Amino acid sequence: MTTVGTLLRWAAYALVAPALALGPIASRLRVPRRMLAIFIAPRDALAVRATVHSMLAVAVGLVTWFLAFLATVAAVRGAFYPLIAAGDLEHSWGGPTLAGAWAVHALLGIGLLPAWGLLLAGLGVVQVRLTRRLLGRDGPWWPLPVSLLLTVGGVLLFISWLHQI
Repeated sequence: MTTVGTLLRWAAYALVAPALALGPIASRLRVPRRMLAIFIAPRDALAVRATVHSMLAVAVGLVTWFLAFLATVAAVRGAFYPLIAAGDLEHSWGGPTLAGAWAVHALLGIGLLPAWGLLLAGLGVVQVRLTRRLLGRDGPWWPLPVSLLLTVGGVLLFISWLHQI
């Protein structure tokens, strides 16, 4: 059974992975062992693989940080809805009263934090599997196309977000 602490470690790894991807290969292999108790046996001749890993891990890491930012914005706006965005209560979720709008926004903003945490933990799994595939001796094939899809999806999400603010 997965514990909350384990999920938090995976989510934390997802957030530190982009910085690791810019550092030495030894750190990229050591941190998963220390944070998650996952040993990755290093592969020989890593120059090209390390460069590909850096590019993909940083790209997935940027998506991770953007999603963490969106989760934070949603939680803060939900908790402090009357102070931030309570201009038009008539057309607001939970409106037309302030109490109803605040309750709905707080419930959604704060209530969805566990889902955001699971999403970040899943991105941590992608980061570890990507490291294992490119820098380790073994690893599944799926992290490469998933990382590319996450990158493209993250760019599209960011562009959509920019157009709505």
